[in-house]
Amino acid sequence: MTKQLLAINPTDVNSKTTQNFDNSQVCSADVAELINDIITQDKFKRSRWGILVQTLESGDMLYALEKDKYFLPASNVKLLTTAAALFKFGSEFRFKTPIYISGNFPHLKTLRLVGKGDPSLTTEKLQNLAKLLKLRGVTQIDHLIIEAENIDESGINPTWEWEDVHYNYATAVNDLILNENSVTLTLVPQKIGEPLKLEWSDPIAAEQWQVNHQAITGKKGTPYSIAIETKLGQPILNIKGELAIDSEPDQFGLAVVNPNAYFLETLKTILIREGIGVNSATINQLKKDSNDDKKMTELESENLDKLVTKVNQDSHNLFAESLLKLLANDRMNKSNLEGLNETLTQLGVNPISYQLKDGSGLSRQNLVTPEALVSTLRLMAKTPDAKTYQQSLAIGGVNGTLKNRFQGTPIQGIVQAKTGTLLGTSTLSGYLQPPNYPELVFSIMVNQSEVSLPELRQGIDDIIILLSQLKKC
Repeated sequence: MTKQLLAINPTDVNSKTTQNFDNSQVCSADVAELINDIITQDKFKRSRWGILVQTLESGDMLYALEKDKYFLPASNVKLLTTAAALFKFGSEFRFKTPIYISGNFPHLKTLRLVGKGDPSLTTEKLQNLAKLLKLRGVTQIDHLIIEAENIDESGINPTWEWEDVHYNYATAVNDLILNENSVTLTLVPQKIGEPLKLEWSDPIAAEQWQVNHQAITGKKGTPYSIAIETKLGQPILNIKGELAIDSEPDQFGLAVVNPNAYFLETLKTILIREGIGVNSATINQLKKDSNDDKKMTELESENLDKLVTKVNQDSHNLFAESLLKLLANDRMNKSNLEGLNETLTQLGVNPISYQLKDGSGLSRQNLVTPEALVSTLRLMAKTPDAKTYQQSLAIGGVNGTLKNRFQGTPIQGIVQAKTGTLLGTSTLSGYLQPPNYPELVFSIMVNQSEVSLPELRQGIDDIIILLSQLKKC
């Protein structure tokens, strides 16, 4: 896996937890006392809990603690973002990137690609475009033009931690996204005492980084001490430390420094390799379509249901932020968050139950109540895309960020939920299907805790296991 350079993975941590499960059953009248026994353990005495548990169909409340108080939600924000996107656009929506041409084959005057914020565009799709042009006989393009609505915007949320924005979990969110705006750097041991070999997954993206490389190969058994440091606002990597000669190659996921330039240079390079000459290449502000331009084709993403699944199961920040941006595309002079708020209000979610700064949960300034998340989950269950939304969530013990939780217990396969992890914060919200009780919807949020993340997750998981034992009494 590609390493993410923080003490905490700001999306989610998928680690195994020890499950405390027995086969006893629990009456609903006893739930409150039993949950209180879990969250009032000495180790949690300085942790802040927010919990809401209801039946999905009737809305009967089984447990509530500070349900209308604000908490830091971490990646549980993605539940709101994906709900709004599905509710507004439907599961069959696709991002479309149009390609316009002017002039006559085989010598085109212009080829113009208009970025629409598709987070799934890859080098392979651009290669397919070049092959299509070659198949149609194109041999020369005078002007390659890449257009975006806001070419001067950084695409970086100002509320994100500056330490995050150099890495692949906090990449720029712009109109021209390619290969998820990320690149992988691999450090490979050489002979003892020699500098580590640097291998980049993409040479064009690599050229945007200035590297000060001082890391060396250590002898067998040398303790791991690799550190990569960045400078605020500068594309500089300082690499230090030692990697033992018998170690596996060490990978780090980094952000593309200038996504627009990376997109343009990549497409230009692909065209030239395909035997299509390019006289000039520029990035322009989006303009109205020219009468001389003809739409040749468009590049399409997968359906929205697939994109939403990537957001919720893999906790993918870039895809979540791209959906947030999409919600504002048809609202002139309104922010991304206004588009989200309007859509959630139409869905029926109380707008004062959350205060957001982004669509992924990476911001430490987001505030969400357990009530907002449970309300969203219940309301989405009444929409045409209810099944799509629920199936987009990770399944306990099966896949996504819950793959290694609840394995080998009767919980496996009956909880579908979204995880959230930041330093001192762990959250889990979703659906639970107890074998002997109506389906539940829940939100459990722990904030301001010095307890280790595995222990926080264990506390949350113990509550889920307890709820799974419910029976009517």
